Amino acid sequence: MAFTRRDVVTADGVLDTYLFAPGGGTPAPVVIMLPDAFGVRDTVLGMAQRLSGSGYLVAVPNIFYRTDEATTGSVSTDFSDPSLRAKMGDRFTKATPPAVMADLGSLLDALTGEPGVVAGPAGIIGYCIGGRLAFTAATALGERIAAAASIHGGGLATDDPSSPYHQAGQIQGALYIAAARDDSHHTEADHARLLAALDEAKVDYEAEVLPALHGFAMPDFAVYDEAAAQRHWERSLALFDRTLRAPAAG
Repeated sequence: MAFTRRDVVTADGVLDTYLFAPGGGTPAPVVIMLPDAFGVRDTVLGMAQRLSGSGYLVAVPNIFYRTDEATTGSVSTDFSDPSLRAKMGDRFTKATPPAVMADLGSLLDALTGEPGVVAGPAGIIGYCIGGRLAFTAATALGERIAAAASIHGGGLATDDPSSPYHQAGQIQGALYIAAARDDSHHTEADHARLLAALDEAKVDYEAEVLPALHGFAMPDFAVYDEAAAQRHWERSLALFDRTLRAPAAG
């Protein structure tokens, strides 16, 4: 797959980011794609390439750069592995929401001068923990985020005071939220709490619970669900097309 790497200087080091441009050399809006807990790998890069084909400059930042390198190869997604769970715990300790929001601000600053980028706000899409961070970006980055898609995101609306739904009133862009059924990371109670907060804040949003398990959008997960994955693509693209005015796919 064809991509270019951009190293973005942050307060904590260098954020390696992988850019996928649409074909034809046409200037395009930016969409940031945030990976799940397993990080940047061949699966995520392939998804970014697919999204870029719909007329977007897709940026995939290695949000775990403080602890891990990205890879263009495959990784183990066996969450039952104790050593892998421990490694993820270290990732999450370093990639806190405030730290990642600062990183995303630096990334957006860097992309402002990127050739082929349409000036204006960006879109963002994230999966699992990346879904929570995409939602958080909509609350934290204000007018810089025109659209955010959270796909089987966890922790969006728990009873934890740090849960990002508390900041729903700060959202200026539009949202698409695709939750999974029977998800311990986003329960029915969490979903109801989230919708109530978005309604109260009068956020422009679409939210649905798909008949698939947490992780349904990731092709390298055992729970990958083709129908649910296709649904998230359709609705996310509809969101970005409506808010970012990207050129139609050729």
